[in-house]
Amino acid sequence: MPIYEYRCRKCGHAFEKLVASSSASPGNCPECGAPKPEKQFSTFSASVASAGVLPCSSGACPTPSACGGGSCSTGACPFSN
Repeated sequence: MPIYEYRCRKCGHAFEKLVASSSASPGNCPECGAPKPEKQFSTFSASVASAGVLPCSSGACPTPSACGGGSCSTGACPFSN
């Protein structure tokens, strides 16, 4: 279930709510109890691959120009941590 961000139209209190879907109601403002808080635009978070599964872990870059010739053996790969 996603976490959505909301802001109360009455008191301005910002809060997050874990809801079942984007159409589900977040309920009332936890600060003042006003109904229908406004959904905010927000960013998302994603996991990053560990060094063992990066494209360069095998020594070959995904693009030849990325590491000056297609090899990450110099340690200059932009995909390494």
